Amino acid sequence: MKKPLNSAEEKKTGDITKAEIEAIKSGLHSNPFALLGVHETPEGFSARCFIPGAEEVSVLTLDGNFVGELKRLDPDGFFEGRIDLSKRQPVRYRACRDDAEWAVTDPYSFGPVLGPMDDYFVREGSHLRLFDKMGAHPLKLEGVEGFHFAVWAPNARRVSVVGDFNNWDGRRHVMRFRKDTGIWEIFAPDVYAGCAYKFEILGANGELLPLKADPYARRGELRPKNASVTTPELTQKWEDQAHREHWAQVDQRRQPISIYEVHAGSWQRREDGTFLSWDELAAQLIPYCTDMGFTHIEFLPITEHPYDPSWGYQTTGLYAPTARFGDPEGFARFVNGAHKVGIGILLDWVPAHFPTDEHGLRWFDGTALYEHADPRQGFHPDWNTAIYNFGRVEVMSYLINNALYWAEKFHLDGLRVDAVASMLYLDYSRKEGEWIPNEYGGRENLESVRFLQKMNSLVYGTHPGVMTIAEESTSWPKVSQPVHEGGLGFGFKWNMGFMHDTLSYFSREPVHRKFHHQELTFGLLYAFTENFVLPLSHDEVVHGKGSLIAKMSGDDWQKFANLRSYYGFMWGYPGKKLLFMGQEFAQWSEWSEKGSLDWNLRQYPMHEGMRRLVRDLNLTYRSKAALHARDCEPEGFRWLVVDDHENSVFAWLRTAPGEKPVAVICNLTPVYRENYYVPLPQAGRWREILNTDAEIYGGSGKGNGGRVQAVDAGGDIGAMLVLPPLATIMLEPEN
Repeated sequence: MKKPLNSAEEKKTGDITKAEIEAIKSGLHSNPFALLGVHETPEGFSARCFIPGAEEVSVLTLDGNFVGELKRLDPDGFFEGRIDLSKRQPVRYRACRDDAEWAVTDPYSFGPVLGPMDDYFVREGSHLRLFDKMGAHPLKLEGVEGFHFAVWAPNARRVSVVGDFNNWDGRRHVMRFRKDTGIWEIFAPDVYAGCAYKFEILGANGELLPLKADPYARRGELRPKNASVTTPELTQKWEDQAHREHWAQVDQRRQPISIYEVHAGSWQRREDGTFLSWDELAAQLIPYCTDMGFTHIEFLPITEHPYDPSWGYQTTGLYAPTARFGDPEGFARFVNGAHKVGIGILLDWVPAHFPTDEHGLRWFDGTALYEHADPRQGFHPDWNTAIYNFGRVEVMSYLINNALYWAEKFHLDGLRVDAVASMLYLDYSRKEGEWIPNEYGGRENLESVRFLQKMNSLVYGTHPGVMTIAEESTSWPKVSQPVHEGGLGFGFKWNMGFMHDTLSYFSREPVHRKFHHQELTFGLLYAFTENFVLPLSHDEVVHGKGSLIAKMSGDDWQKFANLRSYYGFMWGYPGKKLLFMGQEFAQWSEWSEKGSLDWNLRQYPMHEGMRRLVRDLNLTYRSKAALHARDCEPEGFRWLVVDDHENSVFAWLRTAPGEKPVAVICNLTPVYRENYYVPLPQAGRWREILNTDAEIYGGSGKGNGGRVQAVDAGGDIGAMLVLPPLATIMLEPEN
């Protein structure tokens, strides 16, 4: 391929050289703004245009006044001529061929849209409105409607926007290069919403790259297509002021947070197996979560992605809600509807890595732009993906702006950041010699640390009601501590240790549990080192792991009893709650993204009983401040029975200032126990506020008749209790 020609590289022998015309025709000219459009000369104004297929071209002002005819200098459609203008202004061409006539508004007669302050903030890495500047945005410029396109490709020789509006012809809308920032931009007049488009890029060596989707696209095509789509600015009438003000004013650590984790494509489907739209999901999912008592819905990634079985974690469009469920406005309506009934919306967010699909970010301008060039830094062996170059200012800005975008434009309540552990360690899933140490010789990814700290600082600084949650499985210190105290700045961290230890315990036969008592007590040694969310997530019910009910030990009755007691244990344990969809009614089968949950199971009493229990646990957790107000503080927890290995009994007290305490007692063997002594903090009658063995939940109906009497025996206050088999009970004082 020929080397692209810059207009300054060849001396003109007249108004324009033949070589320059050839460069325009072949799409090899890197600066067509220097040649095309309206130009002032000593004799007046002239215009040049390239309109493939045209035989005649006349020039009009935007209000329709004829100002000149152009001469065809090349049969492929290159025209030039003087025009009668009193000042420089955009023009429109009327092109003719045979009996056909069409109008073309000249994109090269408009000036730049981005300004010097944009350049300054982009270079500094402090531009917090990139989502309003980059990508494709509708714009009325000098009286003309169209779309402004901007893309970062600093090493490209030439960048064009191609799409439905120009027959995917890379010669028609070659973009203006802003050398200081590496951004290419163009205002494309008369482009309308709903046009598919991509960027056509000549790489650093003049090679034509695969067409690239817009990194900042706010809408994409439905797979298997993968182009970006022009879309209007979001115009949602928000009715969620009370919801947002509440979360902005409270200490989130002291609020009840019970999260229902959902894969939007498989929670429920239409009868023909197709996806529900956002409006259809809103009509069913929001009332369901409201009735179930969940405070938040957390969606697996809903950003645009090419491959359904990736569940959204291999995203190619971080700014675009996937087309699988409709347009972006549909998702905004869903969020608004959830907020109106007090339910927050969290998104799984994936800044750790990106897929290597050729239309995506990989090798974007012919160089390793968003990723590291060295595979020891830029390639993720676990997921066959590319790793973002967090040390690059523009990449950091791209990701931080994305976090801010979801919070501002869609009123998101928070982001659960995926795979944080893989971001923090340079040797994550790598052997010796397969990774590059940091500047101090260590394994910590200092660039990633700085990115996470800056992201969290800006998210919390600009949107105080929003929370960030880290999926972090190592012992990295201060994940959920403020940045100014040396922390990463997250609001919460998933407690992976709780999930691992408790599932291990409840999968054991009860006769062996006395030898593994520490699996349930060990977690309290670190339960308050971070602000924890207790996750029973999708990761635990896929890839051959089976559902939660299937993990439980024993026969079917014991499996249900174990799971009920486990949920009671978890909801009484310090930490916010997260449960993956389908586990609230004990779905037997392992989760698959290919179809709907097994909702038919709710017709069976044991499954419906489990759902009722989760509902009542949520309502109890939310209504009893002792169970949530000190989830992240050791002052709110005290062991009552911690060392009864032989009977596998655990008991503890949850407290909050000025509130009634709640005692949680777990009998984790199938042995029915009478007259079991549990110390309590005050004498008098205590009410049994929850019993996982109740008949309404599918249990045996054993219990304490609703009340117990705590007595003071010489300074030792306690009560003799009935402990149902494989059950958790909760008590609170009547007065």
